[in-house]
Amino acid sequence: MLAVVIRLGILAVVSLAVLLSVWAGKTYVGRSRRRALNSAPIVLPQAPSADADAPRSSVSILAFSSADCRQCKQLQEPALQRVLQARSGSVAVVEVDAPSSPDLTEHYSVLTLPTTVVLDASGKARAVNYGFAPAQRLLEQVDALLQNSGAQEPQPAL
Repeated sequence: MLAVVIRLGILAVVSLAVLLSVWAGKTYVGRSRRRALNSAPIVLPQAPSADADAPRSSVSILAFSSADCRQCKQLQEPALQRVLQARSGSVAVVEVDAPSSPDLTEHYSVLTLPTTVVLDASGKARAVNYGFAPAQRLLEQVDALLQNSGAQEPQPAL
């Protein structure tokens, strides 16, 4: 009987430790996301194009990755391409090599790769996605900004 009580006690302590770890992790990620969303806006350089008079995209997506990130190349890049195809002219994707851009990585509290940060026309972060962000989620975030700016009516998702 004593052995059963000891085992149940150990199980309770381990369960409590796991719950506390999960809570601490979620709290940390939430604080990091809030810090990124409350960060000062940045001005992105205009990419050179054939038409210098072309209007600037009203929404930008910073796509943080690295050369050795398989998920970035195999999953995130195709999702970003689908967003560009679906909202051409309204969205710009800026690839950011996280190891080469420590200031920008810290500015947006990048915790993992890939990370995508959706910026409005003023350069203010409006959404942060840690890990892979599917095209559907990115389109929803972009469409919410486009609707608020009145730049374009939402289009059907892919």
